[in-house]
Amino acid sequence: MARQAPLAARLRPARLDEVVGQEHLLGEGRPLRRLIEADRLSSVIFWGPPGTGKTTLARLVADATTSAFVPLSAVNATVKDVREVIADARDRLGQRDQRTILFLDEIHRFNKAQQDALLPSVEDGLLVLIGATTENPYFEVNPPLLSRSTLFRLEPLSPDALTTLVRRGLEAEGSTADEAAIEHLVSRGGGDGRQVLTALEVAVALGGARTKSKSAVHVTEEDVVAALGTKAIRYGTDDHYDVISAFIKSLRGSDPDAALHWMARMLEAGEDARFIARRMVIFASEDVGMADPMALLVANAAAHAVEYAGLPEAQLNLAQACVHLATAPKSNRSALGIWNAREDVRNGVGGEVPPHLRGTGYRGAATLGHGEGYVYPHDDPRGWVDQQYGPDDLGGRVYYEPSDHGFEAEVARRMRDREEGA
Repeated sequence: MARQAPLAARLRPARLDEVVGQEHLLGEGRPLRRLIEADRLSSVIFWGPPGTGKTTLARLVADATTSAFVPLSAVNATVKDVREVIADARDRLGQRDQRTILFLDEIHRFNKAQQDALLPSVEDGLLVLIGATTENPYFEVNPPLLSRSTLFRLEPLSPDALTTLVRRGLEAEGSTADEAAIEHLVSRGGGDGRQVLTALEVAVALGGARTKSKSAVHVTEEDVVAALGTKAIRYGTDDHYDVISAFIKSLRGSDPDAALHWMARMLEAGEDARFIARRMVIFASEDVGMADPMALLVANAAAHAVEYAGLPEAQLNLAQACVHLATAPKSNRSALGIWNAREDVRNGVGGEVPPHLRGTGYRGAATLGHGEGYVYPHDDPRGWVDQQYGPDDLGGRVYYEPSDHGFEAEVARRMRDREEGA
């Protein structure tokens, strides 16, 4: 390949054995490797972050197959292009008995109608589809198309794999580097092989400019830092769900540092601050509950601050609420209470409202016996009255069982006192 081609393109593997990483898919005897080597690949979706080898794998399939290989990019392809591929595939199969593999890069960029145009040809085997996507295919690929494809998930490249790539890149550039430079480049690589090689190429150029050398450049850590610049945050559809999940789990696990990290990731990626605040409001009742009743007020206040103050200032309010929720005592007992009660209602538990609890605010209610026998709790010196409050068939069901965490321990004590005083 021409010396002027980008380093990542020059180092693109020509054989499966040259691929760095993805051992779970391409190791000896692994299913994907066996299918490629036997030229028996059926429709597949390659899903993974940028720079993990999706396009490389498709190119290796193209080199290994006797089928016609047709690449398309969903960024600029149209339904007309897809129909032309299908028509050519039909001619190819009829005239030469040759099947067609369609490689559709960034398949998530196709809308539903465009994806539907592929379905009949994939279904009857006219086309073997290789789709590549950085987005979660369960959200972005039509279920009928996904169900007819095998999903292979590519993982971010490990530090060892990235180090191997960097050393290959240095050799290709005829350069050397400090170990600190290599370690810094790998640590900032985010598992993205293409980004690492691109940054390395820039670092070599910077090193050459610094030393006025056109050959045998030695790359320093300072060259790498300058080459990396400001890294864009990867945050696709699947990250939206995965990062908020990690955020909530960190709050639930009482780890304020991890929770702040995930919140920072979301804010830096441009996530809607109202979405973050809304999830904290839910969390305050679902996972903190009566163990710290103030948590709901704090979360609500942060949500209000997002609307009132806006970003960037509201990040302070979000951070305060985040720390409060993470460090608060935890209880899900009130959440369990409403979930269990609703399940009973759905299953038919309930019955009529007891007469003494029925409304009396309209003419004729008294003649129906509504309110008869009801005892007003404030008339009792204790401020409560032991009387039937549920429907007859509720029996002895208990929905709310307080924990002994935080303030809820006091709630439990009050409930015990009432039971003993009944």
